[in-house]
Amino acid sequence: MSRRQLALMAAAGLVLAAAVLTPAATADTPAPHADILVTYRVPIRHAQDAQTLIAAGYDVLERREGNDLFVLGDPTTADSLRHIGFSPTAVRTQPRPTPNTARPAVGDTYHGGYRTVDGNYAHLDQVAAQHPDLATVVTYGQSWRKKQDSAGGRDLKAVCVTKLRPGDCALVPNADKPRFFLMGQIHAREITTGEVALRWIDELTTQYGKDADITKLMDTTEMWVVPIANPDGVDIVASGGDNPVLHRKNANDSHGATCGRRGQIGIDLNRNSGTHWGGLGTSRQPCGQEYLGPAADSEPETTALEGLFRQLYPAVRTGTENGDPAPADARGMMITLHGDANLVLLPWGFDHTAHTGSDFALRALASELGSLTGYKSGQAGELLYDASGGTDDWTFDKLGLASFTIEVGDSDGRGCDGFAPPYSCQDSYFWPKMKPALLYAAQHAAAPYQTTVAAKG
Repeated sequence: MSRRQLALMAAAGLVLAAAVLTPAATADTPAPHADILVTYRVPIRHAQDAQTLIAAGYDVLERREGNDLFVLGDPTTADSLRHIGFSPTAVRTQPRPTPNTARPAVGDTYHGGYRTVDGNYAHLDQVAAQHPDLATVVTYGQSWRKKQDSAGGRDLKAVCVTKLRPGDCALVPNADKPRFFLMGQIHAREITTGEVALRWIDELTTQYGKDADITKLMDTTEMWVVPIANPDGVDIVASGGDNPVLHRKNANDSHGATCGRRGQIGIDLNRNSGTHWGGLGTSRQPCGQEYLGPAADSEPETTALEGLFRQLYPAVRTGTENGDPAPADARGMMITLHGDANLVLLPWGFDHTAHTGSDFALRALASELGSLTGYKSGQAGELLYDASGGTDDWTFDKLGLASFTIEVGDSDGRGCDGFAPPYSCQDSYFWPKMKPALLYAAQHAAAPYQTTVAAKG
């Protein structure tokens, strides 16, 4: 790393710390302009520029256009970016919603129809009650708030969807049926992802016995779904009602309780996994959006999710080097949904110059998923920026599971972009776009590394 880059990182840290930690920016006394959110287009000259922004704690969005990244801040963010050598241009201004740190009293929906945690969990229970031969709800852990005995804490919920027969949906890694795993809202503010996950559950349960492809899939495969992997964070998002709070992380406030309205409490659960933790694409600023936490696997949401994966899938990738492959006959596939960069990403996410030993097969499968969604495919650092400690890196590294991130977004200019698009976009745009890709992935969970496209190499 050059002296200039080191200097930029140090300066960025000082500037951001001044912005979020001074008395003027505390939660009790909001700083000037704290009620306004501004999205900035920020040209970068080198890959290291992205890491400088992230490490300093800036809210670097999952969006890139050519050599331009996008940063979410307030009117004072432009000056701090210029101070460290960047040339930001404001492209969007919006009011900042006020978060409610308690569980939101907004019923089962918010922002036009999006499900709150209560609404989401009620829907899972309803599906299981209406289709007892097709769906089973599982509690796999507790959120950070619940671990603190907080009244606002949550259980962590998953649902197994299949045509149930004896032994199905058991928490054992060597199940008879192959398993496809889908998860949403590990980043709470990416609210489309939870809705896509619920529609996948509904499609499977309502179309069984009606649609030949769904019926065959349900007879032969277990579909595991975690619609909300970060329920404490979603409670904060939903507390804004029709103006959702853009909260990304969990609700752990023990490392940055004085972040104020320019920063954000919590740990980024997609930087907290115990694989290549602490590398590129993370921040050690507790109030930063990509704050990785005090240690790998420090958060109960992370360890509970990893525990569920270990219960569902055998650890078939026995090598420990980055280039060691998964066995060609490994079963299972995992997709984690994010928003809203219009991308399909494959491991490794922590460093785009490193490739897995299963790179050809993973890249081929990602390309197929990209064709079905209209999204570009590749490693995170090839298309966006490197990001360490992510879920998909962990599931491939520790288990050999064919793993992908789909950044669900509006690639067609339909007015459905951003973290909180109109609710009507879910049925009119996102679900028709995502359904073919999810069906394809689930159909190939039995032998992902041996599919036609993956085996051509």
